[in-house]
Amino acid sequence: MVLIGESINIISRKIGEAIRNRNKKPIQELALQQEEKGADYLDVNIGPARKDGPELMEWIVEAIQEVCKLPLSLDTTNPEAMRAGLSVCKESPLVNSTSCQEERLSKVLPLAAEFDCDIICLLLTDQGLPRDVEERVSLALQITERANSLDIPNERLWIDPLMFAVIVDQKQVVSFTEFLELLPSLILPPTKSTCGLSNVSQGIPDEELRSIMNRGAYCICYQAGISSAIVNVLDDSFMEVVCGIEKQGSVDKYLEVVDSDKKVKLEKTIRVLRNEVLYCHSWLEI
Repeated sequence: MVLIGESINIISRKIGEAIRNRNKKPIQELALQQEEKGADYLDVNIGPARKDGPELMEWIVEAIQEVCKLPLSLDTTNPEAMRAGLSVCKESPLVNSTSCQEERLSKVLPLAAEFDCDIICLLLTDQGLPRDVEERVSLALQITERANSLDIPNERLWIDPLMFAVIVDQKQVVSFTEFLELLPSLILPPTKSTCGLSNVSQGIPDEELRSIMNRGAYCICYQAGISSAIVNVLDDSFMEVVCGIEKQGSVDKYLEVVDSDKKVKLEKTIRVLRNEVLYCHSWLEI
């Protein structure tokens, strides 16, 4: 699975301050840390960047590229800032992202065609989030058709069916994985798939519990055949699960060799994510 490091994000106090002061060092250090921990791409999220967006994106891309050779996932809702970043990327970048919203489709999708790069496609409309598998299927077909009309091949599309927070709508996590399982046979040639994996644990009131939920989410995403995920590669416990599954070749084989305490926590978490057990903050104690 392709891992996109999530940590260079303007909402982080440290990174936000570094961006405001145009201080390269904290951003470069975080880029190198994520590279060392196993990231394949680095997400670079500057938010809306309404003021000086193009200059900011160009500055941060060049700052990271001074020390790190990983390809970048450029994350902003400002199309001009996106263009500026794409124009200075040395490695083939990833556009993060377009959606099924007309304004985003019309302004961002053409950038992927112009720069001949991959693009994340969120299954999000002007009416909001998808409600079920069927709606996700319809939106995936719509956005693929629109991309193909711009000569963007399916192989350059990374479909994001949107991972919900488990505390918000537990059943939607099941819908998410069901869609992932359908996707390879739904669109041919097949697209890639991705998600913001840490979204699943939003609202959980303890960082260690958030990490455990993210580990469980990685397991179900892996089993469903997801191509990539935006994750916290700096979480050593999370990466232990990632590396263990990769080494063993499957989640089931990994659970056979992991120590009993970790196995129980993962199995209980997976049952919650599959909607077999109702979520509560004390799900590991039940």
